[in-house]
Amino acid sequence: MQLKDTEYLIATFHGRHDGAQAKVTAVRDDTRPEPYFWICTCGASRSFLTEDGVFPTAWRHTHPTRLDRLRQWTTRRLRPRRAR
Repeated sequence: MQLKDTEYLIATFHGRHDGAQAKVTAVRDDTRPEPYFWICTCGASRSFLTEDGVFPTAWRHTHPTRLDRLRQWTTRRLRPRRAR
């Protein structure tokens, strides 16, 4: 991920989710309405008004609890399969 001139790297989290490696980058950008946000290599992202929610949600995204893993597994199992 390439940062813009107005963005500052806060932290990087490495982990796994949905059975794949994941890297979450937490960033601050004062030009945005919600200056704190994180972006994952899977395409997920979240924005926050304060720094309080960035670290816990980014950590949990890359280190899901057992309940989170069960939800992910159930979602994958119930997803309709494409015909080949």
